[in-house]
Amino acid sequence: MDTMEIAIIEQIGVTLIIGLMIGLQREMYYHRKGRTGFAGARTFALIALLGYLSAWMQNFIPFFLHVSLLLFGLLVLVAYVYKTVKTDFHGSTTEIASFITYILGMMMYFSLESYAVLIAVIMLLLLEIKSTLVKIEEQITPPDITSAILFLAMTFVVLPLLPNEMIGPFNMFNPYKTWLMVVLVAGISFLGYVAIKILGNKRGVYLTGIFGGLVSSTAVSITLSKLYVLKQEYLKNFVGGIAIASTIMYIRVLAETAVFNSSLAKSLALPYISATIAGLVFVVYLYKNETVHKVEHIAVTNNPLELSEALKLGLLFGIIFGSIGIFQSKFGDSGVYVISFLSGLTDVDAITLSLSQLAKVKISELTAMYGIMIATIVNSIVKLGIVFVLGGRKPGMLMAIFYLLSIGSMIITFSIM
Repeated sequence: MDTMEIAIIEQIGVTLIIGLMIGLQREMYYHRKGRTGFAGARTFALIALLGYLSAWMQNFIPFFLHVSLLLFGLLVLVAYVYKTVKTDFHGSTTEIASFITYILGMMMYFSLESYAVLIAVIMLLLLEIKSTLVKIEEQITPPDITSAILFLAMTFVVLPLLPNEMIGPFNMFNPYKTWLMVVLVAGISFLGYVAIKILGNKRGVYLTGIFGGLVSSTAVSITLSKLYVLKQEYLKNFVGGIAIASTIMYIRVLAETAVFNSSLAKSLALPYISATIAGLVFVVYLYKNETVHKVEHIAVTNNPLELSEALKLGLLFGIIFGSIGIFQSKFGDSGVYVISFLSGLTDVDAITLSLSQLAKVKISELTAMYGIMIATIVNSIVKLGIVFVLGGRKPGMLMAIFYLLSIGSMIITFSIM
């Protein structure tokens, strides 16, 4: 048996496996629904084989592939019409899957094995996640779809059109980099927002804290502090949710820095990783010593991709980015630290990304590190104050221990580097 024969046998074997896997998924789906389908595992395997053989026979009989494809398409159409007439089910997923399976068989003959396998895996994933997609459809609203479209426009339409150069009276504003920061933060926030909408009202406080930390750990602190007042028996549970959201903030700051300045991220890695580890240890302790509580409220309700939110982000980045350069030129590094302090009162993303950019051209890496850490510490103190004011002394004291451990670990690690 020569090499070509072995290759053909391998192709046929993979073709049959692809068909069997897709057909098996369809059979299992119909079994769960208590129905019979258009085709099962054996039929799908034969459909894939038919596609392979049709492409092969095209070498010997002109237009064989074209005729075979047409006849198979008609067969699928007839099967669909028969199903809609005889039953109350009008879905066409299985019929379309069978047609794609035929094409995958053709692709196997034309030595597109890798692509055929990739498409088959994607097909199986799409066929299997129907119930999950239904749940998502129930939670996602038309404004959310509009926001997702806006995000695509922000990324692939607006961003490429912006000039990547410093402009303005003081040559301190870069439209491209500013909007790139907006896209990055808005994308991360939107991911957390969607996750909360899908899972937040069906899972525990900790999961809400994790995804809420992607959007705004401050918002999570406000929401869970208010919920604690209503359900004070879940003290450690609510504090754990706030703590995990704040821990996610450390990871988020490090990730944002890495996107724009890998060298600065490496310098910040040890302090922020130590803060993350300390925070996670505290969260695990709370988790193991408290009954998990189900939340009935979504921690964050404002869509981070609304046009107003995107414009606020862009304006904030532009102001901070320009202010740092102006203050640094007039007051030196102390000017950078003042801006970092003021920024940390409301947000850490803007100052983190701004300093990551400026550390390459206008300020030293050490100054950028100090600035980011100042903003992180100030923001943590603000959130601690929120917990004390809205939640009271008990959650406030526990969060004070959390920040003492996490921020303390960050400062100690930084001091011994």
